[in-house]
Amino acid sequence: MARIALLCPDLLFGSKVEGGLAVAGHTVNRFETDDRLRVAVPFHDLLIVDLTAEGLDGAALVMSMRERGELEAVPTLGFYSHVDQETRKRAEEAGFSRVVPRSRMAREMAALVDGLLPSA
Repeated sequence: MARIALLCPDLLFGSKVEGGLAVAGHTVNRFETDDRLRVAVPFHDLLIVDLTAEGLDGAALVMSMRERGELEAVPTLGFYSHVDQETRKRAEEAGFSRVVPRSRMAREMAALVDGLLPSA
């Protein structure tokens, strides 16, 4: 189905997302740093970013990639801790296509992804 780039250094949650989306028929490539992600994301249909990752500023990364035209046709999905509303706000301002709490990502990842992909 879709090729998904996942920026998620968290091994446990990243593996959960990879597995859930693989079951839904998607191919997931997980990245732990933004430098490799920047090169690879144009070859993907969707970018998912862990906004809670230490040492990574997902909102600034997506904003920078949008400004450089690196995400022209790639929708973005970010997930955050439900108690961190400032992170949600920053991600929305950065131009994420969708921003959801981590708990919702865990429950509804396949539906969220399908909602952001172009209809076949």
